[in-house]
Amino acid sequence: MQSLFIMHIALGGCLRGTPRYGLTEDTGGHITYILGEAKAMARRRDVGQCEIVTRLFEDDRLGTIHAEPSERVAPKLTITRIDSGDRRYLAKEALAADRDAFAKALIADLHQRERLPDAIHAHFADAADVALRVREIFGIPVIYTPHSLGRDKLDAGCAVSRGFADRLAEEDRAIAGADAVIASSRDECERQVTSYPGARPERIWRVHPGIDQTRASLADERAAGSLIEPFLRDPGRPIILAIARPVHKKNLAGLVEAFAVHPQLRDMANLVILPGLRRSVESGESEQVAVMRELVDLIDGHDLHGSVAYPRHHDASAVRGLYALVAKSGGIFCNPAMFEPFGLTILEAAVHALPVVATDRGGPSDIVGEIGHGLLVNPGDPVALGASLHRLLSDRELYAECARNAARNIGEVTWDRYANQCIAILRTLRKGPTRVVDMPRSRRILLCDIDNTLTGCRRSARELADYLKTRSDITFGVATGRSLPEARRLLLEWNLPAPRVLITSVGSEIYWDDEDGLRADTEYDASISGGWSTSRIERLLSKRVDVPPQPPIEQRRFKRSYYCEDPALPQQIERDLMHEGLPAKVIYSHHRLLDILPARAGKGEAARHVLRRLGMPDECLIVAGDSGNDADMVRVCRNPIIVANSEPALIEQGRNHAGAFMASRPYSAGVLEGLLALTEKRISRSAA
Repeated sequence: MQSLFIMHIALGGCLRGTPRYGLTEDTGGHITYILGEAKAMARRRDVGQCEIVTRLFEDDRLGTIHAEPSERVAPKLTITRIDSGDRRYLAKEALAADRDAFAKALIADLHQRERLPDAIHAHFADAADVALRVREIFGIPVIYTPHSLGRDKLDAGCAVSRGFADRLAEEDRAIAGADAVIASSRDECERQVTSYPGARPERIWRVHPGIDQTRASLADERAAGSLIEPFLRDPGRPIILAIARPVHKKNLAGLVEAFAVHPQLRDMANLVILPGLRRSVESGESEQVAVMRELVDLIDGHDLHGSVAYPRHHDASAVRGLYALVAKSGGIFCNPAMFEPFGLTILEAAVHALPVVATDRGGPSDIVGEIGHGLLVNPGDPVALGASLHRLLSDRELYAECARNAARNIGEVTWDRYANQCIAILRTLRKGPTRVVDMPRSRRILLCDIDNTLTGCRRSARELADYLKTRSDITFGVATGRSLPEARRLLLEWNLPAPRVLITSVGSEIYWDDEDGLRADTEYDASISGGWSTSRIERLLSKRVDVPPQPPIEQRRFKRSYYCEDPALPQQIERDLMHEGLPAKVIYSHHRLLDILPARAGKGEAARHVLRRLGMPDECLIVAGDSGNDADMVRVCRNPIIVANSEPALIEQGRNHAGAFMASRPYSAGVLEGLLALTEKRISRSAA
């Protein structure tokens, strides 16, 4: 099999093999992302060539390397700089005028090549526009990563330029046109991207970015200390560290304000801010100058000299050293952005076991929730921000727990894992979809829950995946409480087979892999929609203080989700809904999660719908689950598998089910155990 050739396109910022972050407003975290992904792809045996394409420009202040047509970064990885004819450095807002010339020059370059890329990964909408033009001529699949979308700049209250509507339209064209959209967080996948008219959920994938796991050396720490000690009156205090480009949306001024107005913070800690690179406060692009002036005015106005450091220069080793230095001081990292699409610096802090206080707007909610190494806060409230910083500094038990979580959970967050998942997505684009019309050849269909049924043990997950590859007579599908992007993320992370049908969001949505690719089952949507009213359900439940709603991202068109600590409440709520003329299905699981669905929805009804679509009889269905939200499909299945790690209520249900297989092993091992027993014995006898 021929090795893969992957091309990345990124137009903005100063992209080089050893980047100088903060050199311009556009030289930020996305360059870490692109280089990390490309280097990991180039390390793979199945990738023969990886290339990053960007603009060529001449500006001695930014580095002569940017005028070099080619730069070798690593074995199999090269940066190619395309000469559009305009050799000035152009900020993001000015790049549009150069786009046509750049695209023509790249297309001309590709015409001269012996081999074309197998896929193009476009970073930001301007690069996606170029990539889509290339696809028109050469037919190369396009993957698009937005990094930062304009709609949330509006939500964050940031000032917008005159051409902002054009930016939104361009982002929508990129989302609509790309063969796949890869984003980093649930917020990006399920709220930001889907807010654009051109979004198609089945093309959206969530892949968790990696992070450089290199720890700081003593030399790095010494370099970091020399950067900040000249600013600080008492350098031995705990440090609050922030690293961000000097742009308004990063809210560095809000952090200084929070530090200044809190009655204890300024007396117990130092504040260190790395606001990009600069020659002076008055140098740089207009927004950078405005932000730096504001920071200096706040430091001066609150008389914070001696307690705040904001060095002009730094490099990657000094940044690593600062993370380690802050951790040793008993300090914390802070990301106070008004909105943060993802938040790589929060992961960098975790590498050094450094607790964090981060914005609750965007990607940090996912990162902190998954790693458990800090607190989330409303960035627009300086008092709340200061209180969170003080709490984490003062509560040493909480601090120690966050530090332990960071050290324990950051290890698997690697660019190699990210590259593995991106390549898996790419291969689905290249090989084409599985056709639903082929599925009736299967004799059975297996529908599995994901969390703690398929996942939980990597070895047994591999064994089950290998077994399913040998069984062409079994159609594999999943039935999960997760959303579509989250379900596919977990399947990728656990190297599980691509399902031919996905029942998601507790059985309120179905997706098929057919001749048009993955698509929603609109017939199922229509069958469950009758009598469903989210607004009436929300009004009724809003009167109850004992059932708070889950975050907005958990709410779906046919699902409303709440928290519930009292297991007696679900039945009462179902009766209340019926009394109000709102027939609904109430599902309680994991001792605290309550989901309300249309009466004709749920995993069980969805499984029946799948059987009808495939023309299979009931005895062909096998399901496997572990929790309360699987009870519905266990009930409708003649031969359910109850894995050994199941919740007590589901185990009791299985014991009272004549056809259930009670596995003696947990997770995928239990699924495989049950599958072997049922397919070799019970089902074969009943079919005879």
